[in-house]
Amino acid sequence: MANPGGGAICNGNLHNHGKQSDGSASGNCAKNGIVKEAQQNGWPHVYDKPLVESFEEAPLHVMVFTYLGYGLGTLFGYLRDFLRSCGIEKCNAAIEREEQKDFVPLYQNFENFYTRNLYMRIRDNWNRPICSAPGSRFDVMERVSDDYNWTFRFTGRIIKDVINMGSYNFLGLAASYDESMRTVKDVLEEYGLGVASTRHEMGTLDKHEELENLVAKFLNVEAAMVFGMGFATNSMNIPALVGKGCLILSDELNHASLVLGARLSGATIRIFKHNNMQSLEKLLRDAVIYGQPRIRRAWKKILILVEGIYSMEGSIVRLPQIVALKKKYKAYLYIDEAHSIGSVGPTGRGVVEFFGLDPQDVDVLMGTFTKSFGASGGYIAGRKDLVDYLRVHSHSAVYATSMSPPVAEQIIRSMKFIMGLDGTTQGLQRVRQLAKNTRYFRQRLNEMGFIIYGNEESPVIPLLLYMPAKVAAFARHLLNRKIGVVVVGFPATPLAEARARFCVSAAHTREMLDTVLENLDEMGDLLQLKYSRHRKSARPELYDETSFELDD
Repeated sequence: MANPGGGAICNGNLHNHGKQSDGSASGNCAKNGIVKEAQQNGWPHVYDKPLVESFEEAPLHVMVFTYLGYGLGTLFGYLRDFLRSCGIEKCNAAIEREEQKDFVPLYQNFENFYTRNLYMRIRDNWNRPICSAPGSRFDVMERVSDDYNWTFRFTGRIIKDVINMGSYNFLGLAASYDESMRTVKDVLEEYGLGVASTRHEMGTLDKHEELENLVAKFLNVEAAMVFGMGFATNSMNIPALVGKGCLILSDELNHASLVLGARLSGATIRIFKHNNMQSLEKLLRDAVIYGQPRIRRAWKKILILVEGIYSMEGSIVRLPQIVALKKKYKAYLYIDEAHSIGSVGPTGRGVVEFFGLDPQDVDVLMGTFTKSFGASGGYIAGRKDLVDYLRVHSHSAVYATSMSPPVAEQIIRSMKFIMGLDGTTQGLQRVRQLAKNTRYFRQRLNEMGFIIYGNEESPVIPLLLYMPAKVAAFARHLLNRKIGVVVVGFPATPLAEARARFCVSAAHTREMLDTVLENLDEMGDLLQLKYSRHRKSARPELYDETSFELDD
């Protein structure tokens, strides 16, 4: 991809698959609904099982009570706002100063309604201060509120050895210091903490180049570039790849960093239903046939944005089908492997390896080091000409401070550990242990009768709670039992699909998982959370390939 407005650097060959004499697609074969690339790509593994994903609907009475709960909360919220306006109840929210009453409002009162009256009641379940490494167990600083969660005060007590079911520490590499981290300490002593410059100026170190070469080797691509912030890797690089006159086709459940990057690019954005190939193909076909609105000229570029593992749904992208569509319609493919790199695939190389595809089939490979590698930052990888272009035009490279040297060394150490370059097989064992823990935890939750979302191989496991009151009770009760969980609600999820999101780690022992499962079983009975009746979702676009019509 050469520039946002003109010709493109194509990472990988874009072509239509010809038909063989027997009518089958050349170079591809279909089995169990998964399109597979032929073994010529050199990858030893080909995924030959059907994708098993679950998006079960809740019983009708659960949805009724969920909306009723939000409705009652809204009514009482308006009542409390009225009392605040009358001065009967103290208002702790941000308000305009009296001397600015004739100004255009800085704070939109109605837009903050949800925060003031609903979120504030359960705010104690978020932003909990942790005072240890985010390993399989961590320590939490106890805090209490005397004004219904408007402010907090610390009690001075530390809640020790809380089982960590919320951190993205998939391989357990975010841990307290031990001798295996000696190289990180050495780099800290030699280079210091900060670089104090951008990559374009005085901020490119030999450690950065070593890391980029290692990432390219790990992903089996020509080149890679690393950035100091994972979120900015998406939001600051997508605008460098596409611009006005280009079309972005984005999965409806893409991460906020992808959404922001797409919006900043100035390109036209169209949304396809989650993991629905017919919805995507319809948009691709219309884009090729009709071109740009009004002028009907061909799009300069068509870029498909997807994630490897979707962090709120736990689902895995249908990469083989997307690659086939990308080649058929000569589009570009950008895949965010923030949650999948290191966590899926026989050797932890992400969804490309998971499906046994050739990395050359993906034009832009993006990932972060914040999850499986126990560090921070992100990378863009692919063809050398693509990476060289980004070195010059990426906003992150031009304006952002370079990655800290000790962080770069931690990533190098972790990646060599996964690749076995440290002379051991412990990295591979952790990848396999993560897969075992994931399947075990998902299977047990299913057997207990909970509604869980996502792919059976995904270590991100959402457990549906639905009702806002149960969201708060669930997290509070589990913390009292020394289990730390992440609960998620609107606007990060649909209004009626609040959930707890478990992140399984290779560092979790079977004993830890059994302890969590035993407590979840009890909580499911106490809060009546076992809704599963093994029915499909009320949102058919999450699973039904025939539901592809988009709203105008």
